[in-house]
Amino acid sequence: MLNLFRHKIFLSIAIITVGILGYSFLFNEPPVDFNTQIKPIFNKKCITCHGGVKRKAGFSLLFRTDALANNESGKPAIIPGDPEHSELIRRITHTDPEERMPYKSHPLPEEEVKLLTKWIKQGAKWGDHWAYVPVKNEPIPLPKARFWGLLPVKKNTWARNDIDYFILDKLKEKNLSPSTEADKYSLLRRVSLDLTGLPAPHSLAEKYLSDPDSTGYEALVDSLLSLPSYGERWTAMWLDLARYADTKGYERDYERSIWRYRDWLITAFNNDKPYDSFLVEQVAGDMLPNATNDQIIATAFNRNTMTNDEGGTDNEEFRTSAVVDRVNTTWEALMGTTFSCVQCHSHPYDPFRHEDYYRFMAFYNNTRDEDSYADYPLLHEYKKDDSLRFLQLDKWLKENTKKESQEIVIHFLKTWQPAINGLTADSFVNSELSDTKWLVMRKSSGARLRHIDLTGKSSVLFRYNAWPPDGKMDLYIDSPGGQKIASFGIPKAPDQWKLHEVNILPVNGIHDIYLSYHSNALKKDKDGVLFDWFYFSPPFPGEGRPGYDSAKSSYQKLLHSGNVVITPVMEENPSYLKRTTQVFERGNWLAKANKVEPGTPASLSKMPPNAPSNRLGLAMWITDKNNPLASRTIVNRLWEQLFGQGLAETLEDLGTQGLPPTHRELLDHLAWKLMHDYSWSLKKLLKEMVMSATYRQSSKMTPELQQADRFNRYYARGSRVRLTAEQIRDQALSFSGKLSPKMYGPSVKPWQPAGIWSSPYGGNEWIKNIDDGQYRRAIYTYWKRTSPYPSMLNFDAVAREVCSARRIRTNTPLQALTLMNDSVYIDLSRQFAYSILLESSIAKQQISKAFFIAAGRPIAEHDLNTLLGLYHEALKKFSADPVQTCEVTGLQDDHNNPETAALIVVMQVLLNLDEVITKS
Repeated sequence: MLNLFRHKIFLSIAIITVGILGYSFLFNEPPVDFNTQIKPIFNKKCITCHGGVKRKAGFSLLFRTDALANNESGKPAIIPGDPEHSELIRRITHTDPEERMPYKSHPLPEEEVKLLTKWIKQGAKWGDHWAYVPVKNEPIPLPKARFWGLLPVKKNTWARNDIDYFILDKLKEKNLSPSTEADKYSLLRRVSLDLTGLPAPHSLAEKYLSDPDSTGYEALVDSLLSLPSYGERWTAMWLDLARYADTKGYERDYERSIWRYRDWLITAFNNDKPYDSFLVEQVAGDMLPNATNDQIIATAFNRNTMTNDEGGTDNEEFRTSAVVDRVNTTWEALMGTTFSCVQCHSHPYDPFRHEDYYRFMAFYNNTRDEDSYADYPLLHEYKKDDSLRFLQLDKWLKENTKKESQEIVIHFLKTWQPAINGLTADSFVNSELSDTKWLVMRKSSGARLRHIDLTGKSSVLFRYNAWPPDGKMDLYIDSPGGQKIASFGIPKAPDQWKLHEVNILPVNGIHDIYLSYHSNALKKDKDGVLFDWFYFSPPFPGEGRPGYDSAKSSYQKLLHSGNVVITPVMEENPSYLKRTTQVFERGNWLAKANKVEPGTPASLSKMPPNAPSNRLGLAMWITDKNNPLASRTIVNRLWEQLFGQGLAETLEDLGTQGLPPTHRELLDHLAWKLMHDYSWSLKKLLKEMVMSATYRQSSKMTPELQQADRFNRYYARGSRVRLTAEQIRDQALSFSGKLSPKMYGPSVKPWQPAGIWSSPYGGNEWIKNIDDGQYRRAIYTYWKRTSPYPSMLNFDAVAREVCSARRIRTNTPLQALTLMNDSVYIDLSRQFAYSILLESSIAKQQISKAFFIAAGRPIAEHDLNTLLGLYHEALKKFSADPVQTCEVTGLQDDHNNPETAALIVVMQVLLNLDEVITKS
């Protein structure tokens, strides 16, 4: 009786609830959603004339404040709550084509007019785009009790973690069901390639495949995440974002020593450096307290910008271009948003004003780099004996001098900063900028260095070339005839860079320095001296302390040391050289308007309270947990790397013109978890993704799935994705047994066809490594921007002239031709065959073994018969043609026979198989 009574109560409550909901639905209009219903109409029909680019009649729909403001008529076009008196409604319903909007276009459909009318009637409420609101902790859509709690929760046996519940919720909405789990062979190959970019090491693979324990997969994942190859794999992804290359770009495209940044990335990924620290160090590592060399090297992220070494170019133009590139890269790589169009005008579709671009640019506009030929500033890392000498000098300075003096000396030894580049000189008299790179002075000549702080300075150190033996220099302050602070001879140093230091009179304050050079031995039109930079320095500290002479001698030796590794890095200008930032009218760097101070768009989160107004403060803002973009962007990017496409497909644009996420709640859930639960650990995030049932599904396509979800946007099956250029090369190296385990160091030059490089200056040539350098992983391959490594370019690698947020996969005949004919893959096919010959002398066993290595699974009978048929056909041909046999085997004495040649042909086919170059 009691249970029956309870059921009646529950039934009554249910009936009343349904009645209330029905009444509400019938008599209360559902609210119009701005983002999903109104914004698309504006973007498609209105914004081209009334947005960030154009504001016809003074009316803009970019921001609510603009839309509700008075336009040129003196009245607002939108009056919240009053569609009858709103000019917008009058115009879109007008019968006169000259009055009706959109102008000279089809009238809006009746349903859109009704929607806009209803929206204004409800108050014309605006809405923030999903990507620009703070990340929130989305609830997991766990199964609920059925029939208002009367029936228990139906147990779910498929889901393995939180990800799966979000995926399952969407699958149910689309009337889809998940696929069964992939077999162990497929999972092993998939997760190994995804996490390390390589097939799993034999010991790990054997343990996993033979282990019946259900926890074996998790143990495999943990092992893969701990391998050094993990860092190399994920560095390959980041190099596109960082536009990493071993050359500077533009016409001359000369080499640049920046490989230490690539090595920093590998170490950071392998050590699972928290992602927020990973970003902070790349944006502003040099500004961190007591910054280490590694933290300074991280800032090379923003020195991967191109530098124009062509003679006659404007250095300020290309310095500005580099700053613009840093702004655009920061937004696209770190925040997944297109910001570049705001350089010329307010964003047509997203809430970013024209001035926002230049406030943001001000963070980057005060760095020391000036499009110099030598890529200053450079970090010097001393090697061999000089490394010990540097450490001993640093120790002596710390024990015998004030901290400020010690820091000045050590900082200059490490960076040669803050030197004044010769290319900044002006007021030329019989002098000029040689090739727009260095200051050149002739027989009787003069030039000026502007705005130099001489307070506390006692000498000037300069780097120069000099040809005449009698060159003399005088330095004056404030005018060519002002107070002379130095007069000295310049030692002859023809066609070689030398350092020379002379004393100057002590003068306080900031002054212009006028240089006066003379040589009797020089003809008037001949170059006398070439200046690279000048450094006005205080006296070497610690005079009178024990060991002073030895310390000063060590300082001089280090200044002249050639035992250094150099890396372009970021550094701020000292206060007396601080640049001002101005808005560029229509993006033209020559048309400067109002001055601006560093700042971030008001439409996004505010700067953290303790953030300084510089690059470090910018880095803190980007990685602040209230910033809506950084965590979403990296989650979306990692998902794309594993599943072939992002939860929001347009990785480069999470804005209103990008494709909306298929699983927005899941994206936010993982972004929140990354920040709050995982403390920015990418390894933990990746582990959750690959441990999910979603990731482990079979990739088998059924006719039903092809019809319902051809592109697998809802993940009812595992993804089939063509491997990246790097992975295709690396796995071929692995199959053949030739993969070099060596990590780090300068980039290498494996085989490349002759004539690919055409260097207009310097005659640089591609000289192939003769050691194991030709067998190192793809990320170590020398990357020239104007001539990227061709076989990887054929597989959609990018030139890296600018940031590339994602590679667009293609399928072209060139890819098959590359795998069949490129000498790298011919060589690796040979090496693959030679290694298989060590396993067996029987063709059937050889092919079975090779197929298992390449495809990651046992060979099926019909596949084996097909490849055996190929083998015997090739064997018959080579047996009758010794010359062709020699061509295929490469004249290897031990392998110059028809059997080996036939096996090499089979290996070439294996490397070209769809299932070998595809992850499934």
